[in-house]
Amino acid sequence: MTFTFIQILTWAIVARSLLSWFPVDQSGPLYQMLFRVTEPIIEPIRRVMPNTGMMDLSPMAAIILLIVMGQLVAGLTASA
Repeated sequence: MTFTFIQILTWAIVARSLLSWFPVDQSGPLYQMLFRVTEPIIEPIRRVMPNTGMMDLSPMAAIILLIVMGQLVAGLTASA
């Protein structure tokens, strides 16, 4: 199974979300790389979604949108 760009972005968001649960140095290179890759996707969603208190649901919404996009791309490439 090959990883598409959408799958890599999805896993990057999952990794960033999991790292947010642990005391990780946010200035570290791994966290900074994940932040730079995922923030352009998560930030617009965060601005649109209502505030839910302490829990940020924008990564989950981003993952759902990426899955839908992946399915659309797969459907388009299968029919072509």
